[in-house]
Amino acid sequence: MAFHKAFEDAGKKPGLTVWRIEKMNPVLVPENLHGNFYMGDAYIVLNTTADFKYSAHLWLGNQCSQDESGAGAIFCTQLDDSLHGKPVQYRETQGSESNKFVGYFKNGLLYKEGGVASGFAHVVTNDINVKRLLHVKGRRNVRAYEVPFKWSSFNNGDCFLIDAGAVIYQWNGSKSNYQERIKCCQLAKSIRDGERMGRAKVEVVDEGSEPPKVLELLGSKPSIPDATVEDVTADTTSKKKAKLYMISDASGQLTLTEVAAENPFSMATLSAKECYILDNGQNGHIFLWKGKESTKSERKVGLETCEFFINKKGYSKNTQIELLPENGETPLFIQFFSDWKVKDQSEGLGKVYTIGSHAKIKSVPFDVTKLHNSPAMAAQYNTVDDGSGTVKIWRVEEFKKQPVDPSAYGQFYGGDCYIILYTYKSGDRDRHMIYTWQGQKATKDELGASAGLTVELDDQMQGLPVQVRVTQGQEPPHLLSLFKDKPVIVHLGGTSRHGGQSAAASVRLFHIRKSSTGATRAVEVIADAGSLNSNDTFVLKTPQQSYIWKGVGASQAELKTANYVVSVLGGSATEIKEGSEPDSFWKELGGKKQYQSSKGLKEEVAQHPIRLFGCSNKTGTFIIEEVPGDFTQADLAVDDVMLLDVWDQIFLWIGSSANEVEKSESLKCAKQYLESDPSGRDSGTPITIIKQGEEPPTFTGWFLAWDTKMWDMSPLEKYLASLRV
Repeated sequence: MAFHKAFEDAGKKPGLTVWRIEKMNPVLVPENLHGNFYMGDAYIVLNTTADFKYSAHLWLGNQCSQDESGAGAIFCTQLDDSLHGKPVQYRETQGSESNKFVGYFKNGLLYKEGGVASGFAHVVTNDINVKRLLHVKGRRNVRAYEVPFKWSSFNNGDCFLIDAGAVIYQWNGSKSNYQERIKCCQLAKSIRDGERMGRAKVEVVDEGSEPPKVLELLGSKPSIPDATVEDVTADTTSKKKAKLYMISDASGQLTLTEVAAENPFSMATLSAKECYILDNGQNGHIFLWKGKESTKSERKVGLETCEFFINKKGYSKNTQIELLPENGETPLFIQFFSDWKVKDQSEGLGKVYTIGSHAKIKSVPFDVTKLHNSPAMAAQYNTVDDGSGTVKIWRVEEFKKQPVDPSAYGQFYGGDCYIILYTYKSGDRDRHMIYTWQGQKATKDELGASAGLTVELDDQMQGLPVQVRVTQGQEPPHLLSLFKDKPVIVHLGGTSRHGGQSAAASVRLFHIRKSSTGATRAVEVIADAGSLNSNDTFVLKTPQQSYIWKGVGASQAELKTANYVVSVLGGSATEIKEGSEPDSFWKELGGKKQYQSSKGLKEEVAQHPIRLFGCSNKTGTFIIEEVPGDFTQADLAVDDVMLLDVWDQIFLWIGSSANEVEKSESLKCAKQYLESDPSGRDSGTPITIIKQGEEPPTFTGWFLAWDTKMWDMSPLEKYLASLRV
């Protein structure tokens, strides 16, 4: 089946690939510009998971022409064909993107004026002559809009980025809230490290304290108006309502027949010989399910049929569309069925599979060292080579660089910051990259010093290196490849320089988990039984012996990393399975106690996704908003109430700065959330209320390496410190 040559290597490695439609051709977007979208263009975004499941998104800017939109739909179909019809396809429109799509871009979406027709290109740039104004909106789903570069674009309820090229000013409106300022910091940092390759300076400016340079750029400052409050009152009943239609060509032309007038539906309603539209248009969603035995003409119906259906029903043009192959159903689709069973589950948890159409497929590791072999993958992951160049690592100590012993490369301390210089050959020239690794427990001074020392090293090398700043737990694949087959280990404590290292505890516990990219990490946690988690692997090191504890959901990749951790710590280890622990194991952990062992962790494939929502009235209206993508402890906003849905239980987490309205409304909304579940979930599902700092293991176990001291430093202060140079 014919498809564009740009898709030849698509889907062969886990991760994200982005193409922009340029002159009727898909063109790769560089990895460090992912999340940037021109409003006049169409894009295709492919996400490949570690077990080679695909999600293909067609993104349409609100200034995109009909021709570009049509070309995007054709290329999305070609991409689907190149992957043998396996992807779930989505249509995304600017400003109304799905949570799944927004989750790929944790630093937010940046909408730029113009497009291909206007001559605008995606170019990795150090252009210091840039002058633009970005309006940043959203507490969780962050979107930045390019607006006219003048004071009349401002309001005092939001944050803005005044991008002057060499300096990016973050302007905080006097009524902007805590979480919005954090998200704006993240976006400013992303622009600095992506578009400016780390060579721009970020300054934070509060309304009323503008420096002369800002006034020089924008002119005399007038009175700044209040932000307009959008009416986002949700109709929970619309989320629950859906109908099911069958698509048939038995009469010689495609027809739609209603087969179920209300949900929840029975799985038996779907026939593998037919295609169906699930209509949840009142809640902004349309699903097209394609049975594997349906006719070719029925399977070929796609975005055009859904768009015709949307127009006929009078739904919004921003209605989200999902195209689902049989056995590729998403949780959003499954929730409308009361008796859904997942067929033909592949074996194991967290494994990576080779591509193929056969049921028996071989498990293989995700090898980051091979990414550079494909130019397309190198662009996607910023993998300039195979990691075989020269590596030098320094630790930041007392505002100076102190060299790290090469034998300890790949090991970091969560209270430290590191500077990593990588040199490699490109043709006849030496090229350089500087990674700045910042631990989650690093102090404000250390974060600021690491940024300053990075710039100092860059200056010493005549500004030639590419700069990449990395936060603990978000290491890019190329950085991981520098340590060859050694997984990253993060120790508790700091001062990792020889002779100055903080004393290790006599009993140590390491939490090992594989991420959605396939990379495994080992993070030291408090040596307590409550730190265990049935889904993962742990290493317990004691003066007498070591244990490798295998939770019921642990993977082989995690077990391999556990053995490496043991080799680093010294000695040998006894492998024990969850449920078969000797008394000595529990004794070293201070006694047996409750830990995260929900039955949801033990299922080979989770039928119900774990979801995190923020409950806030900071905008003037009480809203519940889902946290996009893989959530972490850092997504718990201290000035909000957070709702964690683990299916058989609902947690309401009360942030220390949440207000009384949020506390009272959240419980009411949690009950409404259960009642509005399209699958007809039991309204008696337990709702547990917990307070920040008093989290039980049944809650903390859903997060990797829960840190009880996470909030000792204000998250906003930490982000501000990371911006200082």
